[in-house]
Amino acid sequence: MADRPVQLIACHDCDLLQRDIALNPGCTASCRRCGAVLYRNATDSIDRTLAYTLAAGILFLVANVFPIFSIEVQGDRSAITLFGAVLSLWQQGMEIISLMVFVTAIVAPALELISLTILLMPLRLGLAPPSHTLFMRTLQFIEPWGMVEVFMLGVLVSLVKLTHNFRVIPGFALWSFGLLTLLLAAAAASFSARDVWARLDPRSQGEVAP
Repeated sequence: MADRPVQLIACHDCDLLQRDIALNPGCTASCRRCGAVLYRNATDSIDRTLAYTLAAGILFLVANVFPIFSIEVQGDRSAITLFGAVLSLWQQGMEIISLMVFVTAIVAPALELISLTILLMPLRLGLAPPSHTLFMRTLQFIEPWGMVEVFMLGVLVSLVKLTHNFRVIPGFALWSFGLLTLLLAAAAASFSARDVWARLDPRSQGEVAP
């Protein structure tokens, strides 16, 4: 059997070139100079990330359709959805804040979930994802923009302040956002770009190496 060709990997933090070695399941390779994590050998990372992504996608739809909370004043109840909050901020002249909420709480999570699904579902079925390089770059680009947890923190602070003057009723979307935050974190932790590239075989003409 021919020896495995020597491959090098550059540290993302200090750019030190190091030998790419095979790892046992669950193990992590760290940089010899700065200690940064180079890559992990996650067990079933593709299947677990896909499961988290699909569950997060369902919760994302629920969180955007149902009200986040309702305010009751003298018997009158007004429900607020996420898009309704974005539209209200825009109409009140806070265009920048409205745009930031729209991008970080709606657009970025949606792009992340769509990209992960398009990448991982074909791999799970033994096929090569279409335009996989585009979606890998999309994931890398939007990673800093997904801030659902920051949005959740802002909503909780607003709820605390509103309860002093109004009766606030948490909506179904509020709980969905809470679970969505956990699932997005789990998907990000289990996703391994290294495993995706390892499953792709450029010589197989549309199929994925086992």
